[in-house]
Amino acid sequence: MADQSQLVTFQLGEELYGIDIMDVKEIVRVQEIRAIPNAPVYVEGIFNLRSEIIPIINLHKRFHIKRAFSSEDDELLSGFIIIDVDGMKLGVIIDRVSRVVRVEQEDIQPPPQMFSGIGAEYIQGVVRQEEGYLILLDIRSLFNPKELQKIADLRR
Repeated sequence: MADQSQLVTFQLGEELYGIDIMDVKEIVRVQEIRAIPNAPVYVEGIFNLRSEIIPIINLHKRFHIKRAFSSEDDELLSGFIIIDVDGMKLGVIIDRVSRVVRVEQEDIQPPPQMFSGIGAEYIQGVVRQEEGYLILLDIRSLFNPKELQKIADLRR
């Protein structure tokens, strides 16, 4: 089994992304987000999930990605993926949740140098699929320690 990964896949803009299922705590529908003054531009705000304060991150703003065109059906599939980055829960806004897929380690290729807005340093690899690429995000590299500290401070 070690040569396989399970990924939660989702759409962000025009691309399909995947995050290791072990880093995903849950997927929630869009909730009311409370804006926070002086937060970094990519932090939408915070929301309360069963009395836990979760900062909400907008990767569209962070990486200058256009939102995907969405129909009403897509609206039902949009929301937040709650991820765990070094013990801190963060909500990431997604355009559309897709499905959980299994990927063979040997199918994961190194990312091309420039990949649709998100720099290669944030990407673990890519998997070629019939309809394009599945981009594997490295959630630990999305934020440097300083940024994580700033986000953690917002929860107070």
